[in-house]
Amino acid sequence: MFERLIANVARRVELNAGEQEYFTSLLQVKTVRRRQFLLQEGEVCRNEYFVNKGCLRAYVTDARGTEHVLQFAIEDWWIGDMHSFITQTPARITIDALEDSEVFSISRSGWDELMERVPKFERFFRMLLQGAFITLQNRVTSALSATAEQRYAEFQERYPQFEQRVPQHQVASYLGITPESLSRIRKQRAKSS
Repeated sequence: MFERLIANVARRVELNAGEQEYFTSLLQVKTVRRRQFLLQEGEVCRNEYFVNKGCLRAYVTDARGTEHVLQFAIEDWWIGDMHSFITQTPARITIDALEDSEVFSISRSGWDELMERVPKFERFFRMLLQGAFITLQNRVTSALSATAEQRYAEFQERYPQFEQRVPQHQVASYLGITPESLSRIRKQRAKSS
């Protein structure tokens, strides 16, 4: 049941059988139906989630009601509102399922206990957060300096698996452009290939 998650951890740290068993004992399995919320803005994020099956998105909603996608998460990805999770303050983001999904969750108390009892997980989560920070930094830099066409090309290159699973208006939101602009970019790229 936890094979994908154990493989995800094993790419960064090596666990013995007892550590694996202890880690998985702290997890809860949750099924999330398409369009169901895992976390809503204003709630405290009490868990971090690993996607075992499905596709989720994290987004913020501005004062006009426009959604701005921050992250997509598919199998083998982690998702949550780290600020809310760490500070135990109301979440700024909403997480919902774009497909029927299955996630494994670890609570804040379980997370703290895991770090204390299996220090290798401090290294694991540090490496995970470093990777997430680098990705965020690259995304901000791209948003500030790249054209919409360049951002879309980077998205396609970096995340080719999303094209078939994520609605185009969600991709446009992630890229910070209108769906119409994305449609135009896609048509231009199709003509030139």
